[in-house]
Amino acid sequence: MDNQNKEPVLKRTIMRDEVYHTLRNWIITGRLKPETKLKDKELSETLGISRTPIREALLRLEDDGLVMTKANRWTLVAPIELKEAENLYSIVWTLEKLALQQALPHMDAAVIQELKQLNEELLQTVKAGDKMAILEADNAFHHRIILLTDNAELCKLLAGLKVKIQRMEIRYFSEDDALTRSYNEHAAIIHALEQQDDAAALAALEANWKNSLERLQNMS
Repeated sequence: MDNQNKEPVLKRTIMRDEVYHTLRNWIITGRLKPETKLKDKELSETLGISRTPIREALLRLEDDGLVMTKANRWTLVAPIELKEAENLYSIVWTLEKLALQQALPHMDAAVIQELKQLNEELLQTVKAGDKMAILEADNAFHHRIILLTDNAELCKLLAGLKVKIQRMEIRYFSEDDALTRSYNEHAAIIHALEQQDDAAALAALEANWKNSLERLQNMS
């Protein structure tokens, strides 16, 4: 009896999360463009599911700042406000520098090797040209550093901010040359870590984000 009661709850939870991640990826990649009106009936038909998980996902996406709603009137994909980019990026590089400071005592040769591998994977995705894969590979490099902090709140804060940043970057920041420069900036972070030059590593991390912001502003 207990298993019968728990299984539907588990299925609903999985479906709700899957719908949320699907719609979030559609917004980030531009399949659902800024200011597109979202109708739960149409989305439920497209995904072949009921309206309830759609509505729940839209509420979560509103919390993420990816969806805007006006009660009983409309729901739409939030517009991209590039004027907000400077605020977002400055918060991210400040928090990531904090993460790196906390991670430094745990930064051993094995982790540095992982960072090298993740950076090479980024380069391969750039060559393949899959925008979403490029952003995921770039995020994986930074996330590996953040995980070393064992700071769940910091991870959560950065994850939420980066959803908004990824949406901007995938729309405006897709030139191979700019992405290759990001690979080179990661290499500079790794080199500083290998040299155990903490100040240089922190400066290189901040430069990576500042340069990304500058490239984004130049391409928009």
